[in-house]
Amino acid sequence: MAPGSLVIAADPPISQEAQKKLHEIVGKGLKYLETKGQADDGTFTAKAGPGLTALALTSALRNGQSVDDPAVAKGLKALEGFVKPDGGIYGNGRLRNYETCVAMLCFQEANADGRYNDLLKKARTFVTELQYGDGDVKQDNVWFGGVGYSGAGRPDLSNTAYLVDALVDTGSEADDEAIQRALVFVSRCQNLSSKYNTTQFADKVNDGGFFYEIPLESIDDPSKSPERFTENGGIRSYGSMTYAGLKSMIYAGLTKDDPRVKAATEWVTKNYSVEENPGRGNAGLFYYYHTFAAGLGTAGIDEVTDAAGNKHNWREDLINELAKRQNEDGSWTNENGRWFENDKNLATAFALMALSYCDADAKSAGKQPAP
Repeated sequence: MAPGSLVIAADPPISQEAQKKLHEIVGKGLKYLETKGQADDGTFTAKAGPGLTALALTSALRNGQSVDDPAVAKGLKALEGFVKPDGGIYGNGRLRNYETCVAMLCFQEANADGRYNDLLKKARTFVTELQYGDGDVKQDNVWFGGVGYSGAGRPDLSNTAYLVDALVDTGSEADDEAIQRALVFVSRCQNLSSKYNTTQFADKVNDGGFFYEIPLESIDDPSKSPERFTENGGIRSYGSMTYAGLKSMIYAGLTKDDPRVKAATEWVTKNYSVEENPGRGNAGLFYYYHTFAAGLGTAGIDEVTDAAGNKHNWREDLINELAKRQNEDGSWTNENGRWFENDKNLATAFALMALSYCDADAKSAGKQPAP
């Protein structure tokens, strides 16, 4: 296997030892959420809105918990309390798209008997109408196809990826108009000069990775934020966004032969890590773990050979890293409080969602065919 390559196979290959460790740390994480993370009213970190409750419940459901489990049932009832007459599922309205999308993922996991069909149908309509792409916003607008936290203002790749996730999870196919609109925006968030990306930033870095948002103007003084911008005014790629972009492209029907997928997977091989969020260090690390696992799992990739020629079973690497990082009480937390990851419920939910892609028996593993 040449350096900088990927192995695609049908079954998640992890050893019996790794499987045992996986079940142990997942069990401890689930116990933390149930016994220490959940409030009496069924919510998780309610001060942050319903998003954390939705993520915590999704992590439990994807790791084998039943809708009849008392903690899950109580949480679902609490989450239902955030359903609005307009079809959205949100708190104060500042995070309407994000909160509705993660709630949709949760309710879909709990919808085996169709109990949430009507709720999900209305939520799909709600989030689709938040997307740039109707009315006066045409495809030549760099924000076309994207969506932001509230639906108004600047769109970003994270919220757009959540929109794609929510639509695919609730039944959309790759040719869905909203998903194809999203693909236009996702492609423009990639550092890759091509017919799919002719923005002013496309060729300044050109490494195949992805970034968070598309500014409307050139970066006049990159030195003001060297973490984000290169000296020539390009936007730096980083890990969590690259895996979110890769996953979204696959959901939109792109195959491994598409130049955008090729460029993204090349970035993955050059920047492989379970120790940090490449390009951001420990900022957003647990969100990164989830997009890392979801991106590689959705792509059907089992093994990554990095640029130095080292082969990685990414599932086992992730299991071992999260085992080391787990707290005594079963939770996870990030010492870097950026993006609220110092909250145990959030970090634990992301860790458990990531681990669900490592377990052949979990709902997330093998969810999509290889590209």
